Amino acid sequence: MATATRRVGPPDHGQKMTLDEFSEAAFEEGWLYELARGVVIVTEVPGIGHGRSVGRFARMFVLYEEAHPGVVNYRAGGGECRLRLPGMQSDRLPDQAVYLLPPPEGPRPWTRWVPEIVVEILSEGSEGRDLVEKREEYLRIGVTEYWILDPVERRLIVLQRAGDVWQEVAVPACASYRPHLLPGLEVRPDESK
Repeated sequence: MATATRRVGPPDHGQKMTLDEFSEAAFEEGWLYELARGVVIVTEVPGIGHGRSVGRFARMFVLYEEAHPGVVNYRAGGGECRLRLPGMQSDRLPDQAVYLLPPPEGPRPWTRWVPEIVVEILSEGSEGRDLVEKREEYLRIGVTEYWILDPVERRLIVLQRAGDVWQEVAVPACASYRPHLLPGLEVRPDESK
């Protein structure tokens, strides 16, 4: 007997759900869905400014890939990848993710394939998730660098893995960041708004 797929929509915000249930659910269109430690988070699609910032990072990575073929294996936005943390019952959709290594063999790569770089753009209401929850989850899953752009302050917070903790580097608007993982790339926070 076939099991009915659970439909999830805005009324499910704050409801408890397992990662398996979330992974198999059907979602009402027009909203973004994440699972945060067993709790469904439903948010509106971010505003135009957020989208422009994400687009600038995406273009920056695409141009980097064209200029440095073979360095990046896969670059993805929120609709093109997931970070699943079964132990934390979380399922995240980063604004941008850069994978340097090839995907693992077999089905369900998102539970096993970890990007080296994850980028999140702060937007109103996302601060707690991006600065606190995801900070811990991305460290735990094995992300090497976590970049958080604050478009209001025009600064980039770079979290670099140092063993089992993050080392934080603040990059102000007038400065630039040159990631060692992507030689030749220069990231300027004031150009990412």
